[in-house]
Amino acid sequence: MDSALSQNKTEPVSKQGMSVDDVDRRIIQATQSGLPLVSRPYDEIAQRVGISTTEVIARMRILHQFGIIRRIAAVPNHYTLGYKANGMSVWDVPDDRVDELGQQIAALKFVSHCYQRPRFIPDWPYNLFAMVHAHNHEEAMTLVARIEKLLGNANRGHDVLFSKRILKKTGMRLPERDI
Repeated sequence: MDSALSQNKTEPVSKQGMSVDDVDRRIIQATQSGLPLVSRPYDEIAQRVGISTTEVIARMRILHQFGIIRRIAAVPNHYTLGYKANGMSVWDVPDDRVDELGQQIAALKFVSHCYQRPRFIPDWPYNLFAMVHAHNHEEAMTLVARIEKLLGNANRGHDVLFSKRILKKTGMRLPERDI
């Protein structure tokens, strides 16, 4: 969700031509910590908010289309799933090939996300990032070697930054008083 939401609950806010009303705010509040872990989460949200399930889904689609809700996705805890060696592989590849190469890397099943970031020369030459999840350090390095092979001559250097702890994975939160 975006910080374009105002602190004033009496006035709808607008983002890209979209007004957010009190019902939208209640939907955001009901979902900002994740969807309810029940078999029919949208029914649960509808009950909490006091509208129909159909309206919840329609409103969430519109909020998503206008960028007020950025995404609806599962966020697994890799450590709980047994993936203890989580490494952000960083790559120095030609800028004119970063999109093409990024798509190839993102298609690998062991890469959870892949994206471009700016370089900070001379200290940070890397412009392509790919998160690799593995059960141990050795397995992670084997997976990174597969990326290296895929990149071939386009790889001008790389490194792997391993996670040392789990960071809180949350977006912006509306305070209770805003609802």
